[in-house]
Amino acid sequence: FPTTTTKMGLLYPDEYFVVKKGGLSQFQTMTAYLGGSAFQTICDNPITAYRQLVQQYAKDLNGKPVDPKVASKEAKAIFYAHPLAASLSGVGPRLVGVGFKRIPKFGILLGISFFMGDASDVGFVAATGASILSAPFINPIRMIEKQQRAFFKQTGAVKPILEIVREAAAKNFAPLFRGTIPLMGHSFASAILGLVGQPKLQKYIQSELGSKTNLGRSATGLVASAVVSPLYVVVTNPLSRLEVIMQTNSIAGKPITVVQAIKEMAQDMTQFGLAGVFRGQGIGIAKAVVSLTLFHEGRMWMMDQFKAYNIRNGYYTEP
Repeated sequence: FPTTTTKMGLLYPDEYFVVKKGGLSQFQTMTAYLGGSAFQTICDNPITAYRQLVQQYAKDLNGKPVDPKVASKEAKAIFYAHPLAASLSGVGPRLVGVGFKRIPKFGILLGISFFMGDASDVGFVAATGASILSAPFINPIRMIEKQQRAFFKQTGAVKPILEIVREAAAKNFAPLFRGTIPLMGHSFASAILGLVGQPKLQKYIQSELGSKTNLGRSATGLVASAVVSPLYVVVTNPLSRLEVIMQTNSIAGKPITVVQAIKEMAQDMTQFGLAGVFRGQGIGIAKAVVSLTLFHEGRMWMMDQFKAYNIRNGYYTEP
């Protein structure tokens, strides 16, 4: 395979485009991760929107706690009244976030992996570094996404992005970083269980079931996602709830701190038990299964195409 490639100005070294031992260059691997993420983002957006509303409607407009069953009914009512707008709410920022969110996260994740000499796989160290270092890049997009849906009950419409940015600009953009601390924990769990755990588990399931059944890669991927997802949601659901509490109140108003958000969850648990803490848990598990499966299927399809291209053109020879 080639030892040099076309230069891209001063942005990337030639090494970034060199095909490695796994059959892919770092550029191709990064592109596959972004492609899988974009595919997942478009397909799972309605579930993402519904889950946020279920968690957000834990309080009524007067700030009083609401029974989880009532919150679920209110979220469904929004979707019944505005099915298209609700389903597509936030998809714009999320797609933009494939670049602004995923490039830093996947770039750090894969960069550490390549630096450690394991280009074909990602591990604990890479996932830890990515979750911490990428949070400041990711949080503003998540804040804008949640703000778009935050006032559906009052207005019946998605809040325009420019209006959100203008409100944040009036406060020197500080509101865009609300919820960064719980996001770091959320991102870490996502990286460890979703980006590291699921592929490793899928390989194990494929080796065990693949030899005994007719299950292919897509089926074993779905099984792996179904196994990982409940654990992932149990870990991340409270963190996701903290993000929703901190990111859906008015930008013009006083920010909610992490401690205040935790106290709000504690009050919810006191009044409604574990159901109060784990609002959106069921839909979260369904979302995780769908999202993980879509992401990895899209990612692996693109990686297969790149690898086949490299083999056809003599850039890589399989051992």
